[in-house]
Amino acid sequence: MGNKNSKTENGKIPELRGKNKKFYDALMLSRSKFEQQVEFHSSEALTNNANAGEAGMSTHMADLGSDNARHDMELSMITNEGDALELIDEATERLLGGSYGICLDCSVKISEDRLEAKPYARFCIKCKSIRENNGGFNPEHE
Repeated sequence: MGNKNSKTENGKIPELRGKNKKFYDALMLSRSKFEQQVEFHSSEALTNNANAGEAGMSTHMADLGSDNARHDMELSMITNEGDALELIDEATERLLGGSYGICLDCSVKISEDRLEAKPYARFCIKCKSIRENNGGFNPEHE
């Protein structure tokens, strides 16, 4: 999973300075960590799936259920990490486009502390809280 968004169209990494450079580096570090996690969980899911085929009839049904649950959990984690990679790509595009750090709901500047903790944050704390209390929606802005 290469990041097509980390470079400009001519293939070069953009020249960033100051806070933009700091946040770009944080986004790339987050991307790298999530890619490693996807790779790990993919390997685990494949290993668990391969072992299930070797189980045969002598394996207890409870063991098979545990293996299936673990496999489902690995696949769920891969999905969540893939979603995070998409958010990182979108944040990188916003950073390169000049709209990084602006809440997508209310257009208020997202606090630097929040961006340091989660560089791919899309919403300010207020709008994120509203969304968490409304099943992912912000009725004030949708």
